[in-house]
Amino acid sequence: MVEALDLFLKIGLDKRTAENTIANNKVTSNLIAVINEANVTDGCERSTGNLLYTVATKFPSNALVHRPKLLEYIVSSKIKTPAQLEAAFAFLTVTGSEDLDISKFEEACGVGVEVSTEDIERTVDAMFEEKKSAILEQRYRTNVGDLFAHVRKKQPWADPKIVKQLIDTKIYELLGEKTAADNEKPVKKKKEKVVKVEENKPTIEEEINPYLIFPAPEENYKVHTEVFFSDRPVLRACNSKETLEKHLKRTGGKVLTRFPPEPNGYLHIGHAKAMFVDFGLAKERGGGCYLRFDDTNPEAEKKEYIDHIEEIVSWMGWKPFKITYTSDYFQELYDLAVELIRRGCAYVDHQTGDEIKEYREKKMNSPWRDRPISESLKLFNDMKNGLIEEGKATLRMKQDMQSDNFNMYDLIAYRIKFTPHPHAGDKWCVYPSYDYAHCIVDSLEDITHSLCTLEFETRRASYYWLLDALSLYQPYVWEYSRLNITNTVMSKRKLNRLVTENYVDGWDDPRLMTLAGLRRRGVTSTAINAFVRGIGITRSDGSMIRLELLEYHVREELNKTASRAMVVLHPLKVVITNLEPSSVIDLDAKKWPDAPNDDASSYYKVPFSNVVYIEQSDFRMKDSKDYYGLAPGKTVLLRYAFPIKCTEVVLSDDKKTVVEIHAEYDPFKKTKPKGVLHWVAEPSPGVDPLKVEVRLFDKLFLSENPGELDNWLDDLNPESKVIIQCAYAVPPLKFAEVDDKFQFERLGYFVADKDSTPEKLIFNRTVTLRDNYGKASK
Repeated sequence: MVEALDLFLKIGLDKRTAENTIANNKVTSNLIAVINEANVTDGCERSTGNLLYTVATKFPSNALVHRPKLLEYIVSSKIKTPAQLEAAFAFLTVTGSEDLDISKFEEACGVGVEVSTEDIERTVDAMFEEKKSAILEQRYRTNVGDLFAHVRKKQPWADPKIVKQLIDTKIYELLGEKTAADNEKPVKKKKEKVVKVEENKPTIEEEINPYLIFPAPEENYKVHTEVFFSDRPVLRACNSKETLEKHLKRTGGKVLTRFPPEPNGYLHIGHAKAMFVDFGLAKERGGGCYLRFDDTNPEAEKKEYIDHIEEIVSWMGWKPFKITYTSDYFQELYDLAVELIRRGCAYVDHQTGDEIKEYREKKMNSPWRDRPISESLKLFNDMKNGLIEEGKATLRMKQDMQSDNFNMYDLIAYRIKFTPHPHAGDKWCVYPSYDYAHCIVDSLEDITHSLCTLEFETRRASYYWLLDALSLYQPYVWEYSRLNITNTVMSKRKLNRLVTENYVDGWDDPRLMTLAGLRRRGVTSTAINAFVRGIGITRSDGSMIRLELLEYHVREELNKTASRAMVVLHPLKVVITNLEPSSVIDLDAKKWPDAPNDDASSYYKVPFSNVVYIEQSDFRMKDSKDYYGLAPGKTVLLRYAFPIKCTEVVLSDDKKTVVEIHAEYDPFKKTKPKGVLHWVAEPSPGVDPLKVEVRLFDKLFLSENPGELDNWLDDLNPESKVIIQCAYAVPPLKFAEVDDKFQFERLGYFVADKDSTPEKLIFNRTVTLRDNYGKASK
């Protein structure tokens, strides 16, 4: 080891780096091999030695056959900057073991291109002239990373140190010393979102394959994401052919996706879209979808949520390929964090949460960022062994604090929590963050397509940076638009407040867009999936889908599957004066509109007696041409029964309120009235019809986008739940069981609720018969 240390010092490595390298056997052997291949065992310039060290730690394993050629270019100073070397890595990663095209290689690496300080000055001057007004307006809040990236785009082979120095100098010349105002924290203003409400009518979903946009697994060697840095070349995210071949061998070339909910709440209709994308793609391609519980926070996980999620996934019609937990991989994640430190890509930090936030806002490095690798390794081990207090240390990824992407500002990889884990027990007191864990577990599970909503798009850079830093297989990442629906909220925080502060009756309140709430309301999983398929898998963010479109799909299905029945919500007594009080006639009523005459199972029996009940709204004292209800002297048809004619009206003492109607029926059905009413009769003389409770649910909020209102709770619809305690129903409804669905004729679609008892049935209105969607689209 002493010989190796002397060799490393000869090529210009500083003593600390050389000693840290000795601690890593793999890097040590790689670096010795590189020094020998480069024939510089007697020493070389420090700048050359640093490039050789980078080759030893980052050279693509699938292109080792070309390493000697690259070393020739380095030793001869044809490749002399980190930017050129990174470009060489990117080129060789794609080339692999195939023949090297020297001319294309030299072009890709900028061989022979000389960028003088004067060239850089001209580029910087031109940029400042172009952006002068914006810089003067933003002053020291100007994003230097943007300026740096602009210069790098014009001069990719420029020395980054010179670029940074010239930019800093120009900013100072233009703005002068920082003022008190420059040092104040900016006040963040809440953005006012312009809401676009989708008006398009549903397409013929069966003719559309929404999954055609996704590439096949064997195509995942192509570059589809570029990650820009402030101090190094662009990272072109892709798998080497060797890495991809190993992945395809492990998976058999199958599509593997994942649905990764956090087990800390109930799923909502937005998750239905995620399931449709994740499970649907895997099913369409003959692959599998993991149901992976993202359980990195031990304080938030509950078995109640895990059980709920598994049940809802099954109810939605999806079958997981495997059920896994992020905590299943805690050991692998920890080991890879250690490796990340060894590679100089992570460090233990002692800043508080507020300090981290402040430093990130100011784009300042942590004072602990450049601590020795050996020190971070020891401290991280102490963190794991419970030797450091909670909140006193975190492990942070060493990314790019000058990036124009906030999600590259040295994200936290691990934090200390002295909390036992519901799934992993009390083995761990350090837990990985989502930003660290989810991409690695995607790779470990050989996920082919990592699909998520657009708010995660800015995290794509961090996703690929981490997998690249650890030399892991990289899934194909793609983001789609969130599902936003009018007249509701779907943020977990807002939903939790509605439930915990009793604005609604639990997570399965039928007014909520939780899947449990929709299920209780009587919405079917097939209707939800048809709705999601209809809106498509798009990237058009910021739009809202009308609630009426979901209702359209619900009606489409229930119209075909829900049996018919008659219920009167607000009964008005009608006495049939020309029918004997003791007479009860059993009539056939259709369960389905197109019920065949010879199929007895398509009909149900309803009694017709001399006391029937109609809706109060179906009677008026004054008739009109456009009114089809009952009025004095007017005839209407009782559905499945007989025409009746109003002969007398009994009023209360106030001479205004209608108490009772007397009517005569036409037993021979000679009259053919236009108006048809639903009704319920006494099943036997003096016996009231079946009494049921009916809950009429409507939109939870009055505004289309309540989530954007400052006082969003003030927008709650006071009529979103109306309870009718004593409605009258036809006798067969007494046999209804929980979740049985019906069309109450002329009223809407309803479902038997779980609160029902043998003594009292309760029905929830799923949706009205009226097609609001069609009207809203006109």
